[in-house]
Amino acid sequence: MKLGTKLIHAGVTPDPSTGAIMTPIFQTSTYVQSAPGQHKGYEYARTQNPTRDALQNALAAIENGKFGISFGSGLAATDAVMKLLNPGDEVIASNDLYGGTYRIFTKIFERYGIKFHFIGMQDAQNIRNYINTNTKLIWIETPTNPLLNIIDIAACAHIAGEHKILLAVDNTFASPYLQNPLDLGANIVVHSATKYLGGHSDVVHGAIIVKDEDLAKQLYFIQNSCGAVPGPQDCFLVLRGLKTLHVRMQRHCENGAAVAHFLRQHSKVAKVYWCGFEDHPNHAIAKKQMRGYGGMISFTLKNDSIEAATKVLSGTHLFSLAESLGGVESLIGHPASMTHASIPREERISNGLVDSLIRLSVGIEDADDLIADLSKAIG
Repeated sequence: MKLGTKLIHAGVTPDPSTGAIMTPIFQTSTYVQSAPGQHKGYEYARTQNPTRDALQNALAAIENGKFGISFGSGLAATDAVMKLLNPGDEVIASNDLYGGTYRIFTKIFERYGIKFHFIGMQDAQNIRNYINTNTKLIWIETPTNPLLNIIDIAACAHIAGEHKILLAVDNTFASPYLQNPLDLGANIVVHSATKYLGGHSDVVHGAIIVKDEDLAKQLYFIQNSCGAVPGPQDCFLVLRGLKTLHVRMQRHCENGAAVAHFLRQHSKVAKVYWCGFEDHPNHAIAKKQMRGYGGMISFTLKNDSIEAATKVLSGTHLFSLAESLGGVESLIGHPASMTHASIPREERISNGLVDSLIRLSVGIEDADDLIADLSKAIG
């Protein structure tokens, strides 16, 4: 099946008891057994749920993996990946990444003896400088959050494979519509399914997809043992979101391109971060490993101050000032005080995340209306 067909049909079958075309919400905590150990494949809803199973099968299919593992949030999925490690292990991570990921790495897992190296990965070969016998995981986002840097997944996979290190890719910004890291050699794909996969700003969810059965067994064990599982209603909502991912992403990409070019021509805008520009660093890699450039854009103002940024952030009407991204409606945010507030100011400034940086999640409204909204807010 091609991707658009796969998003609608893969992993989902009509309910055998009723023929319902939509997967039912199995709102139950336990399942009746005819005798001890004799059941229909389901014992307790933390361990298994038919709605969750349908979603996990669909997630595996759309990322060209074999196993999908669902969690209560994207950070719960990240937490599970980190629990594959042991004290003394080391992780090499990109230095431009979601603030919540930085926080869980530094504030939670460093306390348990795991060491993290946050480095620039625009040149994947830089990773080699930090590999030692304790390195067990390379963690990347591409495009990165919020500076839209592009990292060469295939090159990272080659380096990881040489040293028998796991490569995990947070694919939230791109979604499976734009890129499939497992096809490029990654071992683990992570999603905050709250974002593009759900797509309607009405669910919090996380997912991991892998190909390797032994790795999947470890992650299913962590999922069940630690219990950060999603409810069936949330799984139903993500299943529903997947069915329109391709048509939504097409519009996100179209609108993103229109907004990015508008911002680049604006007299009060200093810099626009969008990987679709031909002069964007690593644009050639983005063109090679992605099928489009998405609707995530960041930009800075020539007046690089929080005050100037706040005026823009409070001046939009269609762009809602809110956390998160990937919904059908457009959102505007201030990473320095919102999504990346957990990163020390000196560190974020050195990485390019300045005070006036504004992040846009361009929705699927009419592009002309979105541009008019931004034009009025920027002034």
